[in-house]
Amino acid sequence: MSDFLQHECGIAAVRLRKPLAYYYDRYGTCLWGLSKLFILMEKQHNRGQDGTGIGCVKLNMPIGQPYVNRRRGIEKDALAEIFRKEIKDFSKLTRKGVMDPNNPDSVKKHFDFGGEILVGHLRYGTSGEFDVGSCHPYLRRSNWPTRTLMVMGNFNMTNAPELNEVLINRGQHPVFGTDTQTVLEEIGYHLDEAHTDLYRHLRDAGVPGAEIPSKISAALDVPRLVAQSAAAWDGGYAICGVIGNGDMFVMRDPHGIRPCHMLVTDDVIAFASERVPLMTVFEAEATAVKAVPPGSMITIKSDGSIYDTIFAPPQTFTPCSFEKIYFSRGNDPQIYRERKALGTALVPQIVEAINGAFEKTIFSFIPNTAETAHHGLMDGLRLFRRQEVRSAILKAVEEGNLTPELVDDLILRNWPQGEKVAHKDIKMRTFIAQDKYRDQLVSHVYDITYGVVKPGDYLVALDDSIVRGTTLKQSILKILARTKPSKIVVCSTAPQIRYPDCYGIDMSELGKFIAFQAAVALHRRAGRQSLLDCIYDDCHAELKRPSGQRRNCVQKVYEEFTDEQISAEISRMVYPEKIDWHGEVQVIFQTIENLRASIQGACGDWYFTGNYPTPGGYSMVNLAYLRWYEGVGGRSYDLPL
Repeated sequence: MSDFLQHECGIAAVRLRKPLAYYYDRYGTCLWGLSKLFILMEKQHNRGQDGTGIGCVKLNMPIGQPYVNRRRGIEKDALAEIFRKEIKDFSKLTRKGVMDPNNPDSVKKHFDFGGEILVGHLRYGTSGEFDVGSCHPYLRRSNWPTRTLMVMGNFNMTNAPELNEVLINRGQHPVFGTDTQTVLEEIGYHLDEAHTDLYRHLRDAGVPGAEIPSKISAALDVPRLVAQSAAAWDGGYAICGVIGNGDMFVMRDPHGIRPCHMLVTDDVIAFASERVPLMTVFEAEATAVKAVPPGSMITIKSDGSIYDTIFAPPQTFTPCSFEKIYFSRGNDPQIYRERKALGTALVPQIVEAINGAFEKTIFSFIPNTAETAHHGLMDGLRLFRRQEVRSAILKAVEEGNLTPELVDDLILRNWPQGEKVAHKDIKMRTFIAQDKYRDQLVSHVYDITYGVVKPGDYLVALDDSIVRGTTLKQSILKILARTKPSKIVVCSTAPQIRYPDCYGIDMSELGKFIAFQAAVALHRRAGRQSLLDCIYDDCHAELKRPSGQRRNCVQKVYEEFTDEQISAEISRMVYPEKIDWHGEVQVIFQTIENLRASIQGACGDWYFTGNYPTPGGYSMVNLAYLRWYEGVGGRSYDLPL
């Protein structure tokens, strides 16, 4: 993606099903679980590089021994650094004779991460301020294991201000600015309530105090208390929680917006945001890895028993299509096929854009995530040409005009030529909180392969999506123009991004979208500022309606125009300035129909269509318009309505 987007986030969890001694005997190490967690997180490093956190809960620890530990970090290469420090501590304990690395009981007692439940989180920081305190997992401590709670997730709640208000009305003191704290405290409140009820019942029944903790642990109804907590949540989420007694739960939002996968073997129960890391790390077949069903909660009690319960009524399945287009690793077999299909689907528009002139066109991609789609595009172009050649040969045979020269001309010339023209030259982050510095960075991110494109050629560059257009205008097109092509065609495998996301992708400010800017420019050029004013009034009125009855008033911005008109305006807006080049730029976007045809199964497409899966989405999009109109920046879902 030329305009780098951040995504919240990646999760990994490993729940050992046997004592540590089993893994030492079978695999020769007491750290089998920790090593699997590290690799599982490393295989999902694409999902978060700003901050990392890991946590551990040990089962059946004696009184007086710590049973829960956590580490978090935001330093460069935080993932590797955290694990490096833990292994260093492991070696130090061994060297000092405090711990015997070949004794599982000794490792469990002395090493912080020598436990049976291990969780990890990878995070992108999408707010202006980001520190180690923003990293998951979040921890709520108590001297009662059954009231101690650790929570992490890949999620965003659209109604975080309202959820905070609930906490305030109870008399709590929530920390604003993070919905993670809200989720933690909400689950923690219901956990406290359930714990207190059980404690009083057992105490009043005369159960000895020393026996009460184990009885509370056995009786704790985790699915019920977490379902009570989730009743008011509006958003996309995959959340993992561990209670200090060893009960664990993993849940996915009712619409399945955020991904979550599960693997169960004789040795382990493991969870991850993506399927392939589980396959790779545990050498499992694809069929063995299951998606956690939307609206489901997988609970693993401290005794190892597993329960799959429904915590919310079934809803329309709308998984985030950006997982397929961009975020998830492309080595998942289904995602690989779908990304190739997205590239193939662009063939008719591209052939029209180059007037069928294959002999003077170079087809490339903007690294690196669009490479798979580029393979699909080239397959589609070659098939198109084969069909053209076949028709021409058959026609020549029918007319008696088939000659060796004609065959050479049909087959050896005018054939699609794919090259790698653009290179991401250095590892420079193109998204930082301070937008005023972005333009200074993006112009240095890419470089080109010289000598491939000849002056006067057409150059087709495939991108997986175009969000803001900043990198396209300030960097990529300027660099591609150095080759002096007569035309540059930029193709997006995603449709026009017209509406903000509020479910975990950093796309919340409406005014930054190049498609929205283009539509506004067309309205103003046509003298329709009054329409934009009316939409502002409509958004105000809409937000006064009950949340479940709100609609997307921002869709009116686009009703006057075809997709082609907006694409043409985008092409004009991203044209590079102050360079010695006068060729043509055309920007092409995937159609909604082709997106749905390319992606297998359900497809969440609210950022393209404005049709949100939850009431919070409609609230947020109208508020986003108000903030744009009033010139206020920031994320819409951070503020109360």
